Amino acid sequence: MDIRTGRPVTLGSQGMVTSPHSLASAAGLDVLRAGGSAIDAAIATSAVLAVVYPHMTGLGGDAFWLIHDGASGEIRYLNGGGKAAEGATLSALEARGLNGIPLRGIVPATLTVPGAVASWIEAHGVHGRLPLSRVLESAIFYARDGYPVTGRLASFIEMMRDDLARDHETAALFFPQGTAAPAGTKLTNANLARTLQSIADHGWEGFYDGQVAAEMARFSEENSGLFRLGDFRRQKAVWGEPLVGHYRDVTVFNTPPPTQGFTVLEMLNLLEPHELHRKDFLGPDHVHLMVQAKQIAYHDRDQMLADPAFAEVPVERLISKEYAAERGRLIDGRSALRWDMVPSYGCLSGDTVYVATVDRDGNAASLIQSLYGAFGSCVVAGKTGVILQNRGAYFSLDRRHPNRLEPGKIPLHTLIASMAKRDGKLWSVLGCMGADGQPQIQLQLYSAMIDFGLDIQEAIEMPRFLSGRFALGEARDTLHMESRFPASTIDALAQRGHLINRWEAWNEMAGHAHGITINRRNGMLSGGSDPRSDGAAIGY
Repeated sequence: MDIRTGRPVTLGSQGMVTSPHSLASAAGLDVLRAGGSAIDAAIATSAVLAVVYPHMTGLGGDAFWLIHDGASGEIRYLNGGGKAAEGATLSALEARGLNGIPLRGIVPATLTVPGAVASWIEAHGVHGRLPLSRVLESAIFYARDGYPVTGRLASFIEMMRDDLARDHETAALFFPQGTAAPAGTKLTNANLARTLQSIADHGWEGFYDGQVAAEMARFSEENSGLFRLGDFRRQKAVWGEPLVGHYRDVTVFNTPPPTQGFTVLEMLNLLEPHELHRKDFLGPDHVHLMVQAKQIAYHDRDQMLADPAFAEVPVERLISKEYAAERGRLIDGRSALRWDMVPSYGCLSGDTVYVATVDRDGNAASLIQSLYGAFGSCVVAGKTGVILQNRGAYFSLDRRHPNRLEPGKIPLHTLIASMAKRDGKLWSVLGCMGADGQPQIQLQLYSAMIDFGLDIQEAIEMPRFLSGRFALGEARDTLHMESRFPASTIDALAQRGHLINRWEAWNEMAGHAHGITINRRNGMLSGGSDPRSDGAAIGY
C-alpha cells in the first residue's frame, strides 16, 4: 500500500496505548479509562487484535511480556510460549516421511499448544484490576457483531488465498460469499466470540480444560494432528527475569531465551565503542556498523539459542561487554563483513503484533504476540474460531541442534519485547513485528532516540533497513533499504560490498514498530505508532 505520513507524536498524561490497529488501541484505552491497569489494557488490546488483525495474531499463537510495576519499579518477564505436544517427537515426524517441518497445514498447526491465552490469564491474575469479562468485552463484540476489513488485511487475504482456501473453516471466515473479503466490508467470527466468552467466564479453564480445549483436541486427532487434550492441560505461563544491558546512559531490558532478545543487547554492546552519536544519522557509517553488529549477533543466535529448559544457553556471556570486545574485532569499518565468516540461517518473513501500555500509576506492559507466519498455519481449530499458529516450523529436525524438536519444548522464538530506564526510572516501552528483523528494528529505534535525540514517533518514521533474506534463494546478506535513505548513503554502502535491495520509500516488510516514552521530569507520555501498519497511539 502507498504510505504517506508526517504524524506528530501522541501526548497524554494519564495513560496510553499503542498497537498496530486503531480499534485495538481504542479498546485498550477504554479499559484504562474504566480504571483498568496497563496489563488489563494490554490484554484488551491484544484480544481485539486477535479478532481484527487475524493475519498477524490470534488466540492460537504465543506471547511474551515485560511488565513494569509502578510501585516498586521492578520489571518482570512472562513466558507465554506454547510447548510442543507429547507426541511431537523427531521419530514421529520421520515416520511421516518429513525431513523438515512444513510451514503450513495440520503438522505445524498442532505441533505446539497455543500459549498466549495462558499468559493473559497469568498476567491478569497478578496485575489485573477489572474482571476478565470487562477486559475482553470489545474483542467479543467485534468477533460477534463484526469488524471492518482494512486494506492491509484484504491484501493479505488475497496474497494467502490458496493456503486459506485449503481449510474449510478458514475459507468460511475470509471468503464469506466465496470470494476474498475486500477492504471496507465487515467480517464476523461467531465461533471465536464464543471462545472468548468462555475465557471471560472461566479464565484458564475456559480455553485449556473445557469444551474449547476438547474441540481443539478432537479436531487435531480427527485430522492426524499432534496435540491432544492432555497437552492443553499442561500449558502454563511462567514468570522469570528479563535480560539487562547498558548502552550509554540507558539500561535496556529484553526478553530472555527462548526469545532472541539477547541479540539487541549484544548489538548495542558491539556498537557502543564506535560512538554512533558522532556519526551522520542517515549516513553510510551508521548503517554499515549496525549491519555488521547484526551479522555477529545473529550468528551467535543461530548457533546457541533454544529453550533454556532443554539446552544450556550462555546468555550472560553473550550480553557481556567483555564478549562484545572480543567479537567486535570482526567489525571492518571499510568493507562489508563476508557472510561466510559469520554464517546465519533463517528468514526475515513473519507476522506479529506488538502492544505497549502505560497507566496512571506507572505500571506498564510490553507485549509481543504472534501466529508466526501470515495467518499462522492457515488452519482453524474446528468450531473454536481459533487460527492455529505455525511457530513449530521453527524447530530443527537436526538431532544435534539445541533447537531440535522435543516434547514439552518451546521453539526458538523471534518474538521480543523491550523496556528501558534512565536514571533508574522507566523511560521507554518499545517493540515491533518483523520476525528475524525485530532486533534490528529495536536497535535502529533505540539509536535514533538515544544517540540522536529523536522522539518515539520520529524514530519510528525514519527510513529503515533490514539485513537478511525474505525468501528462499535470496542472498543471506541482502541489505534491504527504504529509498528515503539518501542516495549517497545507499551508493556508498554498495561500494563497500553490501548487496543492496532498494525498497520504495515506505515498505511494510520493514516491520511495524510501536512505543511509548515517559518524561522523567513531569511524567508526560509520548506515544508512537508505525505508519507501515493500521495502528494508532492513543492517550488521555
